[in-house]
Amino acid sequence: MNSTAKKLILATLILLLATMACQSIFGDGMSVNIDGDEFNGPLGAVLGVMFGGMGMLLAAVVMVCVAIFLCVLFASLGILAVFGVALAAVVAVAAVSPLLLPLLIPIGLYWLLVSRPRKLRQQAMLEQPV
Repeated sequence: MNSTAKKLILATLILLLATMACQSIFGDGMSVNIDGDEFNGPLGAVLGVMFGGMGMLLAAVVMVCVAIFLCVLFASLGILAVFGVALAAVVAVAAVSPLLLPLLIPIGLYWLLVSRPRKLRQQAMLEQPV
């Protein structure tokens, strides 16, 4: 964002704050009703601003608490989803493995026959002097 836009936003914010201050002090006579007692004028304006600010502060605290709760909730749901996918994979492998046993026997024999000479070759290379 360029500097003129920043200056324009700052000037607009200051103008709005000044307008709100003038309206609350000299405006339509803000009044606050607390338990049947009505407060008018500057005291009513101060009380209105104070209670409004406290409401905004309370809303901010509630929003932060809800955000933390949702972060924990969605993180735990993600962990449960990963666990569920892993469990489904284990169940699928357990269901398919008896069917693959006739295929695994020749593959295992081939692997055994191929890996044995490789091990012997590696041992022979390690025993030879350099």
